[in-house]
Amino acid sequence: MTARRVRGVVGVAAVLGGVVALLALLVYGVKATGPGHTIDDALARGEHPRAPALTLPTLGGGHAAALSDYRGKVVVLNYWASWCTPCRQESPLLQRWQRRLAGHGATVLGVDSLDVTADAQAFARRFRLTYPMLRDRDGATQHRFGVTGYPETVVIDRGGRIAAVRRGPVDDAFLQRVVLPLVGGSA
Repeated sequence: MTARRVRGVVGVAAVLGGVVALLALLVYGVKATGPGHTIDDALARGEHPRAPALTLPTLGGGHAAALSDYRGKVVVLNYWASWCTPCRQESPLLQRWQRRLAGHGATVLGVDSLDVTADAQAFARRFRLTYPMLRDRDGATQHRFGVTGYPETVVIDRGGRIAAVRRGPVDDAFLQRVVLPLVGGSA
């Protein structure tokens, strides 16, 4: 083998080694920061991380609201979309819980995401949803909570810390187990 050919083989091997190293780093980065990593893993370790900041326009328009506006309240933060079949099934339950929680320093807070405004508003009317609704038109806030599908719910305690997450529809058992202790079991 000539010296020139050896240098060529060594060069290709070096480039391939660099590509493999970059791919390994990319895979590690995706796994380390993948959906829910920080929240779900922290909850699994028994930790309760502070809820990420969230400021969005209301679904009705007119003004913006922030998650911090609800500090001191238990918040059942629900990401949904009008085209989501499980969201349709879950909405009546969330509305019942809103009525149940309203007098106990707690609220359901909906976040309509990646949806057409008129469709989302029609959805809220159809299911007679009275809890506050925010609008995340382009889904920009989802990654903060590890949201990868709909519906997903994050329960936040009065101090602004995440108490629980449900990836998928909530049910009465989940809300009773997680929310009732946070409101003193009186709702």
